[in-house]
Amino acid sequence: MSGLWGDGGAYQAWVGFLRRWAALEPADPATLPALFQEQYDADTWVRLTEHLTTALDTRLGTWAESLVRALDQARDEFSYGRELAQARTGLHTVRALAAHPGLPESLRTRLTELVDRQIPQVQAQLEQNLDHEARRGADPRTVERRRRTLRDNALTGALTVRTTQDGWAYDPAAPSRRRIVPG
Repeated sequence: MSGLWGDGGAYQAWVGFLRRWAALEPADPATLPALFQEQYDADTWVRLTEHLTTALDTRLGTWAESLVRALDQARDEFSYGRELAQARTGLHTVRALAAHPGLPESLRTRLTELVDRQIPQVQAQLEQNLDHEARRGADPRTVERRRRTLRDNALTGALTVRTTQDGWAYDPAAPSRRRIVPG
């Protein structure tokens, strides 16, 4: 049951970090200690897992709201593509926390899968919004240019990022997905 006494140990370090991180406050994930499930009773581990999933969910929600606002304000295809490319950076941060090397492998896998399932859903939602615009009578050429920009700068490009044992890095062998096409 270490981590429950004194300064709160690893549990408190993670919970404090997760609260700051979810609120977009400065928080350095490199300072987080390793967590070992066997150090905690079942209820404590469940609470810690809930803190993790809540922080990831909060951050993804904030990310999605920011993305929608930014895309709504994009005046042209270049701006729209730039916002999509910048949004992937936010996804890298979320995926990096889900795959943090201080988490047990089974938990990292579950959290990463949780995040990775949501990314194609957001991409699909953006595509559906374009379909809706087309049905509402928007200029078909404009809709198709936007669809091409969306696909060329797909959010799912964030799924090619890999983490390393000693930190967080991009996979240099992964094909480049960033392509901004001006309208």
